[in-house]
Amino acid sequence: MAGDAGFMEIGRGAEAVITLENGVVRKWRLPKSYRLPALDERIRQERTIREARITSDARRHGVLTPIICDVFRFELRMEHVQGDKLKDVICPKLSSKVGEMVGKLHRGGIIHGDLTTSNMILVREGICLIDFGLAFYERSVEAQGVDVHVYFQTLESTHDRPEELIESFKSGYLRVYPQGKAVLERVKEIKARGRYL
Repeated sequence: MAGDAGFMEIGRGAEAVITLENGVVRKWRLPKSYRLPALDERIRQERTIREARITSDARRHGVLTPIICDVFRFELRMEHVQGDKLKDVICPKLSSKVGEMVGKLHRGGIIHGDLTTSNMILVREGICLIDFGLAFYERSVEAQGVDVHVYFQTLESTHDRPEELIESFKSGYLRVYPQGKAVLERVKEIKARGRYL
């Protein structure tokens, strides 16, 4: 914890600033000067509410997520999840657990939108999925395939022996998600498409 006030910036993206204040994570959506003020406020408010709703909904589907404490117009306050980022500790066994987690999400009609090992934290209870800022509801094989493809790309670009981790993910995903086979077939198509763009 930095300073006497217990305030520390822990993340900053294109959309939001994330701070840790007295043990609570605060995610505040930044205003965009290029948008009309009324439109900007509506977009920021809608995205904030959607993120809170989907984060909580994912928990109902058996996925570990931070507990949302408060929702304001442009701001979320949530539990501070402490543990190792999965990108630092990933192994085949953990990648299989990621597969199960993503299978539960997709079974519930939720697309995370940013499935990277930086958005997963290993805690005592399992793997906690964070940052639902790009999440949305969708049941199409295409959207689910893109979601999985992002995870596979992360493994290929940042981890040793990605093939092993990908195979482990697949076994976990297929274990919990009946439509998993169709999604994994679509991932192959999406990857092939990317080569020719």
